[in-house]
Amino acid sequence: MDFLLSDIHDDLASSVDTLLTKADAPAVARAWADGDRSPAAGVFRQLADIGVFGLLVDEEHGGAGAGAVEMVVALEQIGRHALPGPIVESVAVVPILLRSATESDALDAAASGRLSSAAIAPLSPRAADTDAAEHVYVVDNGTLSLATVDDTAQSVDPTRTVSTVRAAEVIADGVDGDRAAQFGALSTAAQLLGLGSTMLRLASDYALSRKQFGRQIGSFQAVKHHLADVAIALEMARPLVHGAAVGIDGGVPEGVDVSRDISAAKVAAADAAYLASRRALQVVGAIGYTSEHDLSLYITKTRALVSAWGTPAQHRARILESL
Repeated sequence: MDFLLSDIHDDLASSVDTLLTKADAPAVARAWADGDRSPAAGVFRQLADIGVFGLLVDEEHGGAGAGAVEMVVALEQIGRHALPGPIVESVAVVPILLRSATESDALDAAASGRLSSAAIAPLSPRAADTDAAEHVYVVDNGTLSLATVDDTAQSVDPTRTVSTVRAAEVIADGVDGDRAAQFGALSTAAQLLGLGSTMLRLASDYALSRKQFGRQIGSFQAVKHHLADVAIALEMARPLVHGAAVGIDGGVPEGVDVSRDISAAKVAAADAAYLASRRALQVVGAIGYTSEHDLSLYITKTRALVSAWGTPAQHRARILESL
């Protein structure tokens, strides 16, 4: 069996990367943090046009009918550019919930790019970016409901908020909230891979341009080792994320614990991205934490997503329970 990504996956990654590069995603994130969502709205429309929002939506509802592998490929590129907004919820979590609830009209809207958010305890008891979402959902004991927002708090990431929500209008019973939460954890892991990759690039570029004692600091062995550790951590985490995506799509033998694989992927990706944030800041220096430097966007988003859709402690506990 060939586990390499296909040309189709490479084309998808390239399309998302090209779109977000042209859009200047860091500028979009800064505008979002300042309360201007119009630049991001244009980017979301373009992502919908190339099918990103409809990856997990069946073709009969205007989607691509793709799977988790395509989802993680796209979300890794979105992470590379630190795009703000409830991306994980809109692209991954809510489509799975709506499919489970057989909500046809809502699936059509999801594929067209409607922003949504969701809360599913225990991995995500609070909903992200509800102020940007048209619809907010909550799942409680298999019951899917539209939610009412009680209160909202700013996270460490200036482009991200989290809200306490409660059920309002019931939509459907018997909804598989656990599966939707697994997609949330897996897509967050993919975003973390992308964030880590860009922080590694930013630090490497700086190490090649900055000179001390007449030499590029990237030529110093300590700096090389710092960046090599990050590269290794990211490359070790990536196959775990892709393997979990194959598993949740049903591409593994019966008896394999896909939930454990997803938790392992989330832990590995979170650890790698957090390591990237620490090492990049060490290489770039304190300027990397200022709002003027792009690195700060990635550091703060990484810190927020490390605990999104399950903290490292929660996922490690799930892994231990499965052994």
